[in-house]
Amino acid sequence: MNLSILNTEVQDFINSNLNTDTSILAFKGSPFKHVTTQELIHQLVSKIKCKEKLPSWFNTPFIYYPPKVNIEQSSSEITANYKANLISGDTIIDITGGFGVDSYYFSKYFKEVTHCEINEELSAITAYNYKRLKKDINCIADDGIEFLKTSSQFYDWIYLDPSRRNDVKGKVFKLSDCLPNVPVLLDALFLKSNNILIKVSPLLDITAAINELKFVTDVHIVAVDNEVKELIIILKNRFINEIKIHTVNITKEENQVFSFTLNEHADDIHFSSPLTYLYEPNKALYKSGCFNLIATKFNIFKLSSNTHLYTSNELITFPGSSYEVLNSIPYNFKKLKEILPELKGNIKIRNFKDDIKTIKKKMKLTDGGNYYLFFGTDFNEKPFILITKKVKYL
Repeated sequence: MNLSILNTEVQDFINSNLNTDTSILAFKGSPFKHVTTQELIHQLVSKIKCKEKLPSWFNTPFIYYPPKVNIEQSSSEITANYKANLISGDTIIDITGGFGVDSYYFSKYFKEVTHCEINEELSAITAYNYKRLKKDINCIADDGIEFLKTSSQFYDWIYLDPSRRNDVKGKVFKLSDCLPNVPVLLDALFLKSNNILIKVSPLLDITAAINELKFVTDVHIVAVDNEVKELIIILKNRFINEIKIHTVNITKEENQVFSFTLNEHADDIHFSSPLTYLYEPNKALYKSGCFNLIATKFNIFKLSSNTHLYTSNELITFPGSSYEVLNSIPYNFKKLKEILPELKGNIKIRNFKDDIKTIKKKMKLTDGGNYYLFFGTDFNEKPFILITKKVKYL
């Protein structure tokens, strides 16, 4: 850490230049003897990244920011708060601490929080920031796994956030492709706690993760504003009952929640042509893959086996977006032109032969407006266009 960055005049400069193009600052250079231009830009860029993602840090004076990659890899305050609400106890150890957002929120529910971070500078930055945030958290600059092995303490919870191994190319779909390698370490971790909380990438295959682990109790699929941000897996030593899957889409208006057990079977599902209302599952629900169960749980119809849209005559509260169906027509330009002369709408495709680019070209459509146009395939394998408007709940 360069403590000169925390001087009042440097902090004032950073705060007054949050909207300044960094290329202009780079050209002008640093006005401070003991702070380089690059250090100033790092602080500016990282602070700006915190404005929406980590407002508690952004709004606290004299926070020291690490490189932007550490901000990008951290949980948001929204998802950290969601995780922290799932568990409680006296002691928890975060063995992959990073910038410390999760540990900050765990401290609201635990008497003692230990934050382990192998990068000494990042550990020092996090420890300093906790003081600014008025949090008493024990920061250990060490490999969390190694610290845990030598610790004599038995914790109420262990938390970890595995990251992709450097030798693995492309997207990661298995826990064994990450560090720490949780499946290999699991027995050792259960010697130090009976409860383990794991945050993983939303790209991870849920079934594969469950099969790699043992004693899984719950899996939470967490989306924010309809974008899946992370998967949360809870393990409890010796647990042998049904695994529960929870989907949540956190928005400013509400939390859209849907839960089910892993082996829960859908009753007979029924198909229908579009009725008065159309329902589009949120992305967390999509990630869960429980498409048939949705229909039976809400007592609504599917449009077809592989078109994961739902319909009913009576409006229901649904974990996703709801639309009023104005027209249902074949995939035909003349028909669309008759119904929608301005040829403008928000295009969505589900189980459809053409992509959006091709649809726009064939149908001469432009984006925008109040109409939502769904292109899909019905239960008779016929392509359709649904012209809809979003339902506004009172």
